[in-house]
Amino acid sequence: MKKKTAGCSSEHLLYLKKQRRANLTVQAARILLLVLLLGLWELLAGLEIVNPFITSSPSRICRTIADLYGEGTLFYHIGVTLGETLAGFAIAVVGGYLIALALWWSEMLRKIAEPYIVVLNSLPKIALGPLIIIWCGTGSEAIIAITVLIGIIIAIMNMLGGFLATDKNKILLLRSMGAGKLQILQKLVIPSSLPAFITMLKINVGMAWIGSIMGEYIVSKAGLGYLIVYGGQVFKLDLVMAATFILCLLAGMMYFLVVLLEKLTVKNDRQ
Repeated sequence: MKKKTAGCSSEHLLYLKKQRRANLTVQAARILLLVLLLGLWELLAGLEIVNPFITSSPSRICRTIADLYGEGTLFYHIGVTLGETLAGFAIAVVGGYLIALALWWSEMLRKIAEPYIVVLNSLPKIALGPLIIIWCGTGSEAIIAITVLIGIIIAIMNMLGGFLATDKNKILLLRSMGAGKLQILQKLVIPSSLPAFITMLKINVGMAWIGSIMGEYIVSKAGLGYLIVYGGQVFKLDLVMAATFILCLLAGMMYFLVVLLEKLTVKNDRQ
């Protein structure tokens, strides 16, 4: 820390101090707001101002999670959904990135494929659920396929937009210096599209969870989506809320990892 602030003016040090204080204030306010909301929820349910059978409560959710842990099924269901989500997320990101590269490379291919990409993006993916089950079976493969289908179009469109947004003047400069298309891609297009890549990851985190839970709604024998469906069918709404709470935690952790990656890449770029 001393190395970073060495040689800085007193005004700059004061600015950094204010920034750190503002960040701490924001973090504290977020935690306080969460505690207040959970406390209010628990109070309203405890006083039966709201029906705890319908709305559940934080304490009932904690007990349900403890029961699942005691039964030895908690981490099994988490592992099933997490594995499906990560697999679909990875395939969608890698596949979307490579397809976007191909579309950037070939303008003819881009003009041919563009209307089909737009149509696939606007198509309700759940409508293809029965077909995917027939094609892929009733196992995890179908759920992963739905997750990929939801995420890959978004990955293609975001990354293609990032590639095409590369500064045209810089491309002309590299061409004037004798750089080929592959060199322009490696030295300019891919590095300059890093913000678009991070944005695409952030969006696809949510899309991956939507896809996996949607798939488990349609066909599943295990997983958090299965618990939500089962809990709704037998009116165990504490189970529904508990599974939803765990989903929120997992999605938040996954998003936090993407934000951490963003901070590391921005730091490396500045260095």
